[in-house]
Amino acid sequence: MAYRFGPILLGQMHFRLQIWARPNSNIHSYSVALAFLAQEEHAASRLHKNNDGNADEVHCSRERSRAAWKIIEEYLMPFVEQEKYQLSQQCRLHPDNDIYRDQEQHKIHVDINEWRCGYCKKSFRSEKYLDQHFDNRHSNLLNISHSKCLADLCGALHCDLVTDFKAKKNKCNPSASARNKHLCEGLADKCFPINQGPSANRLHELFLRQFCDAHTCSGGHKPFSRGSKKHTSIFYLVISILTSLLVAIFYIVVYVYRRGMRKDSQGFKRISRRGQKPKPS
Repeated sequence: MAYRFGPILLGQMHFRLQIWARPNSNIHSYSVALAFLAQEEHAASRLHKNNDGNADEVHCSRERSRAAWKIIEEYLMPFVEQEKYQLSQQCRLHPDNDIYRDQEQHKIHVDINEWRCGYCKKSFRSEKYLDQHFDNRHSNLLNISHSKCLADLCGALHCDLVTDFKAKKNKCNPSASARNKHLCEGLADKCFPINQGPSANRLHELFLRQFCDAHTCSGGHKPFSRGSKKHTSIFYLVISILTSLLVAIFYIVVYVYRRGMRKDSQGFKRISRRGQKPKPS
């Protein structure tokens, strides 16, 4: 079956010609560009339209896209919001570049065994069945205008750490780590250009530390090393509550101890008075 990819591949061809036209360009930038090009070609091959005019066919993992968005939402967006930074739509991490974002926002979790479709209000026993319903009944509502599959970024974002079906930890593959690191650094450069002010500079550095540094086989760097604002807030809240409880318990113990000492002192005085012999008159 033949496929028509549209202007995306034309842009890629132009991009490829620009790369080869600059043989003396920085090797690192060249590697990053190649990683992005390969990623875009992979995305285009999975999001396409048939020549006969049939409906669009989408081959993009919903589960891994959801995992990628969960990581972005938890480990990146709180810092972006703190800096009051606006992500460009050219950034692959922008919500509009997730083809499933609108469908995910139309999920209504009513109860533990009830999920409801926000489009047609049908109910389902689990999220899995609701996903199937979206694929069968509402695939026309997918945002495929930019052919972006968020699952393509899973290598850079460490999606395997948050998916339910974690694969066995295999021996580190240096070439895979290098590819993921190039993709990760490319995201940092594209989404947070360091020449766009202090906020972008700080977020660029945070993105490298939070995601990119862990792409190595030497160890020593863990993903999400900067944590998340959500977890940090909960941590400080728990610490504050525990500290308050410990202080309250301390004062109660001191109060009870002093009260007991007073009673013992008064009792000792009474015993002493009773033991004294009366003075002769």
